[in-house]
Amino acid sequence: MSIIFAILIFSFLIFIHEFGHFITAKMSGVQVNEFAVFMGPAIWKKQVGETLYSIRCIPIGGYCAMEGEDESSENPRSLNAAAWWKRLIILVAGAAMNFVTGLLILCIVFAPAKAFVQPVVGGFEEGCTLSGEGGLQVGDRILEVDGEKIYVQSDFSLILSLNPGDVHDLVVERNGNKVVLNDFLMEKHEFPNEDGTNSERFGFSFTVKEATFGDKLANVWWTSVDWVRTIRLSLQMLFTGKVGITDMTGPVGIVQQMGEVADASPTRVDAVMNMLYFAAYIAVNLAIMNLLPIPALDGGRVVCLLITTVIEAITHKKINPKYEGYIHAAGMILLLILIAVIMFKDIIFIFKG
Repeated sequence: MSIIFAILIFSFLIFIHEFGHFITAKMSGVQVNEFAVFMGPAIWKKQVGETLYSIRCIPIGGYCAMEGEDESSENPRSLNAAAWWKRLIILVAGAAMNFVTGLLILCIVFAPAKAFVQPVVGGFEEGCTLSGEGGLQVGDRILEVDGEKIYVQSDFSLILSLNPGDVHDLVVERNGNKVVLNDFLMEKHEFPNEDGTNSERFGFSFTVKEATFGDKLANVWWTSVDWVRTIRLSLQMLFTGKVGITDMTGPVGIVQQMGEVADASPTRVDAVMNMLYFAAYIAVNLAIMNLLPIPALDGGRVVCLLITTVIEAITHKKINPKYEGYIHAAGMILLLILIAVIMFKDIIFIFKG
């Protein structure tokens, strides 16, 4: 059931994305030739007016095919005949719908929350070496670690893990003032646990604040901003060689992870909430990834739109859209190859597991 639920979430997010393009195209007077969910041969289709609605057999992607999108068209309602600002709205509408959907799902997830852990120092264990005049103090709100902002409490351990070593740069808010702790030594030591065992940790705790309606909305926003930053950090690690294609996960891997999260949940309600949290994360990721300046993605089309608009304004000559179509076609082929490689890797990993 968890895998079916994961597939339904993917399908819903794809539908929402393409619906963003579809509804803004219709509102802008652009002719939509086909509105398709998924790729490949059609397993269901129906013509309604000028638009063919279809569901296709390969559960990856989807599209909203508009008149004159990648080729010349004399139709006055073609995409290229629309004002540049209307085309821009149509192109970014899919990502915008995904981002808003992610926010709304997070609102559902955080609605039952009674309290949130704050990135504010609440106390120190006996023997902690991080407290004192030149260190952390009770009430300090951690604002930055190693130049990265701390949006939510979980960012603290995440950013520390990205920068190996015990020396870090911290910025905290103390009594309304910013205090900079450069080259701050953050060593872990063994501390006793309640069950009589010992474990290594920093030896301080964060405060827990009762969740108000405003706190819930704030956590929805800052969690989504944090996810956007995570995408940027992931791309940095990819380009610098810290991670490779083998570390990337595609639709198959994500569905498997969602199933594992659901199966590990103590109750069905927890399973649903955990999967919705995962769905919100995917929605925000889809929004940002689609706006990357890569051919065939919405971001690549936005870049081409802005470049051609400037060139046409200077030269007063229309650029044949077929050339842009060639660029996006090549980008789509490379993108599908990458997706196929990652999907194959995910399937092999599942069978090995």
